Amino acid sequence: MNKLAPAGEGRWHLPQHAHIIVYEAERGDELLTIYDCGAAQKPPSAQVIGSLVRVRAAHELDRTVTGYVVRMRERSVLEAQHDDHFVIVSA
Repeated sequence: MNKLAPAGEGRWHLPQHAHIIVYEAERGDELLTIYDCGAAQKPPSAQVIGSLVRVRAAHELDRTVTGYVVRMRERSVLEAQHDDHFVIVSA
């Protein structure tokens, strides 16, 4: 399930107010669930298995019991890196 707009090979646009819910697994991998906006009441735009290793765009981060929530504050791009790693950079 990936309804994010492509931004090139291995890159996808994230909305300005995207929320990324990151569930951490005991063995080290993560499940990233991406919502267009935290206030929107609709299903997620994408789910990705891998690790979010860095966020290089304006955001807020909140820890939860099962992982953390990244609330984006500017338009950004999700970039796939090697070995199922992802970074978020300013658009």
